[in-house]
Formats: sequence, C-alpha cells, structure tokens
Amino acid sequence: MKQISLLLVISTLLFACTQKQPADLLVYNATIYTVDSAFSTAEAMVIKEGKILATGSLGDLEKEFESTEKLDAGGKFIYPGFIDAHAHFVGYGLSLQTVDLSGTKSWEECLDRVKSFAAANKEGWITGRGWDQNDWAMKEFPNNESLDTLFPDRPVLLTRIDGHAAVANQVALDLAGVKAGDTLTGGEVEEMEGSLTGILIDNAVDLVSKKIPASTAEQFKKALQAAQQNCFAMGLTTIDDCGLSYTSVEQIKELQAAGDLKMRLYVMLSDEKANYDFAKKNGPIKTERLNVRSFKVYGDGALGSRGACLLNPYHDKPGHYGFLLSAAAHFDSVASWLIEQRWQMCTHAIGDSGNRTLLNTYAKYLKGKNDLRWRIEHAQVVNQNDFDLFGQYSIIPSIQPTHATSDMYWAGDRLGADRVKGAYAYQQLLQQNGWLPLGTDFPVEDISTFKTFYAAVVRKDSKGWPDAGYQMENALTREQALRGMTIWAARSNFEENEKGSLEKGKLADFVILDADLMKVAPEYLLGVKVIKTYLGGEQVFSK
Repeated sequence: MKQISLLLVISTLLFACTQKQPADLLVYNATIYTVDSAFSTAEAMVIKEGKILATGSLGDLEKEFESTEKLDAGGKFIYPGFIDAHAHFVGYGLSLQTVDLSGTKSWEECLDRVKSFAAANKEGWITGRGWDQNDWAMKEFPNNESLDTLFPDRPVLLTRIDGHAAVANQVALDLAGVKAGDTLTGGEVEEMEGSLTGILIDNAVDLVSKKIPASTAEQFKKALQAAQQNCFAMGLTTIDDCGLSYTSVEQIKELQAAGDLKMRLYVMLSDEKANYDFAKKNGPIKTERLNVRSFKVYGDGALGSRGACLLNPYHDKPGHYGFLLSAAAHFDSVASWLIEQRWQMCTHAIGDSGNRTLLNTYAKYLKGKNDLRWRIEHAQVVNQNDFDLFGQYSIIPSIQPTHATSDMYWAGDRLGADRVKGAYAYQQLLQQNGWLPLGTDFPVEDISTFKTFYAAVVRKDSKGWPDAGYQMENALTREQALRGMTIWAARSNFEENEKGSLEKGKLADFVILDADLMKVAPEYLLGVKVIKTYLGGEQVFSK
C-alpha cells in the first residue's frame, strides 16, 4: 500500500513537471528588441490574454508553454508598439475629410486643390490644412483675393501646416464678424491699408474656426477609424492626443466601448473652462485604451508664422518678438489649479521667451525634484541659461524630431546664428533628466514613425542634406531614439508599467519590421516598412 502511494506521488510530481502552461500565441524566429532596462534582445515571445507571459529562446519557451497559435516572424525584427507622445489624432482624422494642402509649392497649387475639392463637395464650408509659405518661391503669406473671386458665396478657411495661422475668405470673415481694426490677446488679424487680407494668426484663427459646424457622430467615427488604420500601418499603438474637448473624450469612450475604435489614446484636455469643470467633476479617466489625466495649454505661437515668443526680436523681422497666447497670470492660475487637483500640465512652448515663462511658472509650483511629470511640449528654442531648469524641477521636454529637419532651412533666418544653437537641442535636453519622449505632431508633420527616428538620429532631409547633418551635437543615438518612441513615451504618460517595452506582464503591443532600426544604414531608414502591427496580441495591420 505504501509503495502504491509513493508511486502516485511520484507520478503526480512528474506530471506536474511536464505539464506546460497554456498560452494564446508564440512568436518566434525573430530579433525582438525588448527595450527593457538592459536593452536586451530575445528570439521568441509568448502571449496570453493580450499580455506577455515571457520572452527568451524558442527552446526554453516551448518547454514551458503550450500555445494555441504560433507566428513565425521569418527572421524579421520586432519592437514594442510605437507611442507617439505628441500628435493630434482626432484633428488628423477630421483633416482626412478636408483639402490636403501639405507639400504644395505655391499658393496657386493650393488654389487648384481647393477647386478640385469644391467640385466634389458642393455644399457647406471648404476647409483645408497644410500650406507652408516657407516652401514657396515667394515666402510670404497669401491673401484672400483669389478665394473671394472663386468662392463669393461659400466660406473658406485654409489653415497653415502648424495650425497657428490661416487664410479665410470674406464670407468666412463676415460670418465670424471679423473686421479691420480688431485686436485680441495672443493673436492678430492682418490687414493692409485698412483692409483685411484674410490672414489670421494664432488666437485669431479661432474667431472663424468656431463658426464651422461640428462633425456628425458618423463623420467623427469614420474620421477616427481612418486615422487609426493609418497609425497602425506606421506601427503606432498609442497616441497622445494633445488638446481635446471633454465632448470628444465622451465620443471616444463610446466608440471604444462599442468596439468601433481600438487605438490606445492618452488624451490631454484643452485649456477651456468647460474641460476644467468636467475634470473636477469626473476626475481622471483610465481604461486599457483610454487615459485622461492631463491638460494641454498653449504658451505661444509657432516659429514659422513668427508667433513664437522670443526674448529678442526676430532676426528677419526687426522689432517683432512674437507673443504669448495668454497673459502670464493665466498660466500661473492653471498651474495652481492643476497642482492642487494632481493633474499633469503639458504646455506648448516654442520661443525662448515662451519656454522661460512656462519653466518659471512650473518651477513656482513644482518646487524642486518631483515625479509629477509636467511636460513642455516642443521645447523648441531654449535660452542657454534656462536648460538646467528642466533638470532642477524634473520638467519633461516632449520633442518632435521632424520639426528640426522641417525648420532647418529657415530657422537660422528667424533666430540668427547664435540663438539657433539653443534650438532643437535634443541631446542637451535629454541630459537634463536622462530621458525624454518623442512624437511627430501629426498632422503638422508627417505621421511616419521612421521619419521621427531618422530625424532624431541622422538629422538630414530625405535627400541627405545637409551632408554632415543638422547641428549633429544634438542628435540622439539609435537606442535613445527607440526608447523615446517606446518606454520613455510611455513614462511621460505614467504608463511605463503597462506598455513601452516587451516584458512579462505588459501589454502585447508590438510591431514587426522588415529591417533592423538599430543596424540598417542611415540612408535606408526611411525605406523601412511595417510588416505587421499587434495590439494586445491581436493583429490590427498586415502589409
């Protein structure tokens, strides 16, 4: 009897030792960049219920796990799903339903695109975005004369690529009640010889844009689904949407709950009273796909439209300093409210004066080292005396590398040879806290994750200019760039424990690429392609 009992015990132990843990998916035959603290690689990965069970060698994982499905990655390269730490997801989706003016080489080309759009869309407002006068032979703002002639009865509003300037025809100006001589804080209604030119700068754009009818629920849904598919095709699995209304948040919640929207979103509410009221009443929102715990504030305008607020006049426009978009007292009151309510503050700051104003405002409330992760979005032009404020107060610079390669042709004209050295200073900013998140700012810049990586590391345009790279002392290493697009971006969202690296217990958000970002020659980086994108272990894109 004792022998039988002993045999049963031994048999049970042997069965327990040989029994494998169940899993949903085994991914193998890959170079997997886990982006863990050691920046280690693995050849295989096991997933269950949308999360990673383990990474390691194929042999070890097959001994321990029994997977329902297996994915042979064909020797390709796997990275954590890319996180865009600064973009405008909803705005991008809605822009897909308007005139695309990006890449135009003249005002005449813009007009041709508008005419084609109007012919296919015969009713309502005509809106578009993407023009940049710096790309034209005549590098001056357009006026609305041609728009008035072409569209005497339909309102038109065409926004500059950065969203900080626009041109409106007379019908649109009349609907908004905009008249010559109008003045406002943080904006400008341009006029010439007492007549409106149609050009609106920064806050003046809102005078007209708020008259545009809101999208229907169906239009909103289709816009976000189109944006989502384009993001998945770029390997993006989380997007920081910088500046939404609470009503858009409610719509997103409904779409996600219904299964109509899969993209993970980190949403910053825009700086409006209704949103503060909503935040105070409801508190932060956190689900697996939606995180709302921060506010987006605008410090100043953009460098391209000379709205960025500078400490000294523009090098190419004597006497002009740009401007803050609100009084300094407003930023102080917002910071006071957010520190009390324990919400994150994320502020757009481009010029060195804009950055200094916000850095000092943050410092007043942060009072030294902390883990509140208040962010300066862009941190584009920083005075050399102000860099250390980022480190002293644990302020996170949230940067978009393609801004450097888009602006490098004319940034020196705006700033002058000395001041431009403190612009797009990514390596110098990185050293302040030892980490920083990267984004694209799409649709201001291209949605491409590979352009972000290329601009951060190579700092050249697609034609390889300049030969030596742009201000290469501030280029990032490949590892730093990848961390900025994954784990550091997750950290800037307080999400580093659930995503941003391929480690046990984290979400199985990953992307398979056809080339190795860490090793491929610089000139081939822009040609890297996404083969598949997975969100929570579910394939959401396949080439």
